[in-house]
Amino acid sequence: MSEPVNRARTVLTDAPADLLLDRVAAELARSYAITSAELFQVDYRMSVLLPLREGKPLAEPGHPGWRCFDHQEPVLAAGTGYFPVGMRGERRGVLQLAPVPEDPVVVAELAEIATVLGHELSAVSAGTDVYRTARRSRRLTLAAEMQWELLPGRSRVRPSFSLAGQLEPAYAVRGDSFDWSDDGTRLWLSVINGMGEGVAASMLTSLVVHALRNARRAGLGLADQAALADQAVYALHHGDQYLSVLLLELDLREGTVTVVDAGSPRLVLLRGGEVHEQPLEAQFPLGMFDGTDYDSQQFRLERDDRLFVVSDGVAEAAGQDVRYGDTALTRFLRRTGPLAPLDAVRSLIGDLRAFVAGDLIDDAVVVCLDWTGPQP
Repeated sequence: MSEPVNRARTVLTDAPADLLLDRVAAELARSYAITSAELFQVDYRMSVLLPLREGKPLAEPGHPGWRCFDHQEPVLAAGTGYFPVGMRGERRGVLQLAPVPEDPVVVAELAEIATVLGHELSAVSAGTDVYRTARRSRRLTLAAEMQWELLPGRSRVRPSFSLAGQLEPAYAVRGDSFDWSDDGTRLWLSVINGMGEGVAASMLTSLVVHALRNARRAGLGLADQAALADQAVYALHHGDQYLSVLLLELDLREGTVTVVDAGSPRLVLLRGGEVHEQPLEAQFPLGMFDGTDYDSQQFRLERDDRLFVVSDGVAEAAGQDVRYGDTALTRFLRRTGPLAPLDAVRSLIGDLRAFVAGDLIDDAVVVCLDWTGPQP
């Protein structure tokens, strides 16, 4: 690692939480004669890159900043450089710097510093609202605020898998959600099709997410995780409220998928360019009845298989009194094969927005998972 990169890393590590950009900008001015630095973060809809300071939002898809974000590679345009800012596959935005020479060594070092900035943003976000506030093009509803705080992120990349998800309508989502975790050999994923309206829906989802996390962290299997969350919801609501959930565990070495379908969102397999609805044993939603027993089932993935999990708000989305429907969904999913999971999710959500000519009315969640096969 070069000395300028080391100094920038130290500066970022030592900087106050709210001054990461200011401090790294000063260091870049000393080391690289950079005179302009701005951080653009992707907003909750993933439709605009918003400046941390007073710059102009980047909304045009062909803008160099968006090309950098989409391809996760540095982009130089007329002396200005754009560098991906993120951590472990979680894309936060881009760092805009100028002037940047067309020197491969300098570009590589600035890209490394942008990655360090991504790690530091993740580290400090729990202690400051500066970066969350700057990511909003409008105010979140209280229910949406609660839902976004539950999420583990919007994308994750590891050698054996890539994963991404999105909630819609992003600024007013109520009960739909997702959660994931991995330990290097297994990946756990839960996708929730919420029930109810407003804060009440978010509170119910929060209860289920935390109950599932508690069971997972205690080392329980999927069926027992579902049973524990089912008991937690029923104990509080006695069957008056319940939630549909898909629980999935992927063995990253073998490609074996274990699933519990608790009245769940749909699971769709994309293999070799063809879309297949994955048959699941439908069981009762969590909290509908007292003491429900759940059973898991298994199937095998092949290398480079893709799974989509979509809530009913996707196919049911309506535009001009016409449903988006299963046919349109299948056709669009087939076209996502060349895209990374986050781009596939963004594209599907974008197609839904175009279909309804605006934001979705009902909640929708889309999660995309690629298994790239066991790693040596």
